[in-house]
Amino acid sequence: MSDADWSPDVARLQAFDEAEWALVEGAFAGRLLSYVSRRIADAEVREDVVQETFLGAVRGIGGFDSAYSFEQFLFGICRNRTIDQLRRQEIRGRGGDDDDPQAAPDLDSVAADERTPSQIIRRADLADRGREFMVEALQEWVELTWSAGEMNRLMVVEGILRGGMRNCDLWQPLGLRDEVSVAGIKFRALKKIRELLLSKPGAEEVAASLDGLAADADAPMDVQSVWRERRVSCPSRRWIAGWLAGNLEPGPASFIAFHVDELGCEWCEANRDDLERAGEQGHAASLESVQGSSIRWLRSRAR
Repeated sequence: MSDADWSPDVARLQAFDEAEWALVEGAFAGRLLSYVSRRIADAEVREDVVQETFLGAVRGIGGFDSAYSFEQFLFGICRNRTIDQLRRQEIRGRGGDDDDPQAAPDLDSVAADERTPSQIIRRADLADRGREFMVEALQEWVELTWSAGEMNRLMVVEGILRGGMRNCDLWQPLGLRDEVSVAGIKFRALKKIRELLLSKPGAEEVAASLDGLAADADAPMDVQSVWRERRVSCPSRRWIAGWLAGNLEPGPASFIAFHVDELGCEWCEANRDDLERAGEQGHAASLESVQGSSIRWLRSRAR
């Protein structure tokens, strides 16, 4: 679905434009803090993680991949920084240090990999191209389904791909007749996604993933991870704001409630929490604390 949210000018960010980075911090600090707050209790540590996220974005913007949205880029960094912090806390809790020997690679398993470098690169390249084909097909299907107002169909596929739910888990919560109804919706949805996928030259190899999913068998590509990681069904921030304000039609409102409240999309929970906390004194103080971190770094770099 189309996203009407503001997105920065990446070229200006890559040129280290202070004004554009200031806009980024103003637009995203709240939702990043909301995301981290669900995982880290200490307020100062939360602020540190968000500051590290902005600094990581400044340092990594040169390698920005336009296949992702800027929000995905930023939240990916935030997720990694949060995980790093939780790992450090766990290690300190065990009485260790940050150089955890358990995190080192298993050299025996590395040595046992007999594939040549060219084979490894080719396999990785095929996987990358395959995932992009899959992302495009899934996004196109979501757009078509949302536009048609087929929210039950969207929730069935959302429950299966994001929630890992089975037919028996879905028919009653979604008000369907029985499990057979869920199976029929799933079959028709996967058939349409497969058609969209095969319309892209070179995507034939990826279609087997959908065949495996339809048959409840192992698939060569994890379609569920593509759906979750690339956030193909995430509503934009304005849709979440409309849902919170009670301004949406029942169909979109029911999908967003299912997506956020039932399945717990961590990114959309962060947007919801940030919107709900707007104006709270403590939240505003935290925002003021973290904003300006990238600007300070840029200025120190210019000296």
